[in-house]
This record gives sequence, C-alpha cells and structure tokens, in this order.
Amino acid sequence: MFPVRQPWLCKALGCYDCCIRCFGAVPYPSLVATLLCYAGMALFCGCGHEALAHTEVLVETYFARNIQDYVVLASFIKYFQYVIYGLASFFFLYGILLLAEGFYTTSAVKQTFGEFRSTRCGRCVSLTFIIVTYVLAVIWLAVFAFTAIPVFFFFNMAQTCHNINILAETTPSINQHGWICMDARQYGLLPWNAMPGKVCGMTLASICKTSEFYVTYDLYIAAFAGAGIALLALFLYVVASTYNYAVLRFLGRKGLRC
Repeated sequence: MFPVRQPWLCKALGCYDCCIRCFGAVPYPSLVATLLCYAGMALFCGCGHEALAHTEVLVETYFARNIQDYVVLASFIKYFQYVIYGLASFFFLYGILLLAEGFYTTSAVKQTFGEFRSTRCGRCVSLTFIIVTYVLAVIWLAVFAFTAIPVFFFFNMAQTCHNINILAETTPSINQHGWICMDARQYGLLPWNAMPGKVCGMTLASICKTSEFYVTYDLYIAAFAGAGIALLALFLYVVASTYNYAVLRFLGRKGLRC
C-alpha cells in the first residue's frame, strides 16, 4: 500500500525521502476520524453506563416508593447497559476496518496515475463502506438526540433547585416554594400512576445538593459530548471515503468501472 515497496528504491532515494513517501500514504482524515470515534465511544459508553446506574438509584430513592413503579425503567437500564457493551465492541472493530479501508483508498488515490491498479472489487468495497457509514451516521444522529433527554431533565432539575434556593432566601414562607416540583413522570421515566413520582420544595433542593446528583449530571453531559464526537467522526469518515472513491471512480485511468 505504500508508494515505495522496493528496498533498492529506498536505498536510492535515501531514508528521509523514503519516510516522506511512506508518510504520504497515511490517510490522515481517516486516522483522525478513528481517534475521534474511539474517544467519543469511550466517553459515551463509559459515562453512559455509570450515569444509568446512578439514575436508577436516584429514582428508587426519591421518586418511587413501590418497586413496581420503576421496574420498567430498571429493565430498560439493564438492557441498555448490555447494548453499550455491544456498541463499544462494534465500533472498535468497525473503526479498524474503516482505517484499513482508508489506507487502501489513500494509497490508490496517490498512485492513480502510476503503477497501482484499483480493481472494480476494491472500489465496490469502498462504496459499500461509504453507504454503511452513512446509514450508521443517520442512526447515531438519533442516538445523539436521545442522549440529550437526560441532560435536559437534569438541567431543568438544577434550574428548579436554583429557583427554590432563591425563594428560600428571599421569602421565609414555605408555601412560596413548596409548590415548585420536579415530576419524573412528565419525562417518561415513570408511569403516570407512580407515587409520588415528583419531588417538591426543599426536598428537591436537598437532592440537588447531593454528590449523586452532580455526578450523574456530569456523567450525562460527558456521554452527550461523547455521542457528538462519535457523530462527527462518522461524518468525517463519510467525507474522506467519498472523496477518495470519487477520485478513483472518475479520475482513475487504469481501473475498471464499478
């Protein structure tokens, strides 16, 4: 795959020129996309897994008294944690495949007018990777939007606690801030018949002061950022692969048409 494959040519050109030619065959966009993908998936999977576990504890402790009220949420958290394990494994392997495909197409592009011959099968494989990666990017866009829901919930909860603290400092009456509540049922975390399902007043403000709340909030923010980084990596994969395929498809002189 590298431009210089003959030992005698390396000796003739010198070590420096040989290294420059070898580095020229590195698919830097695919390499950057791979690093971004791994970093994003590490944040999403690691922080998301821990955030779900902390969420179950918060709901069980403050929002639901009966185990039947949050059994659906607990089952969802359990199964989604297994999904996270699968996502981490899948993107690790798929990132390696995309990086290898990037090495192939970059070497082919840089030698389009040389002795390198890009076959019809190779270009069809590249096109397949482009389509699959594009579909994954669209699906991951939905995952990215779904990850914003818990961030929105905890952000509203923090703002509500802030308003309660302001009212508690300015007005001595409990009735002034006792009606301010956070209802987990409105966000689909609990069924509508769950009791109490909501937390109000100073009880809510005390929850926001716990370390569990801040840790869970920060974990969801990190998971949300990781999903965004992974989405950026997928679109970068698509752009780099599409460019290389277009060069091979329309500017190649020796390859067969795909």
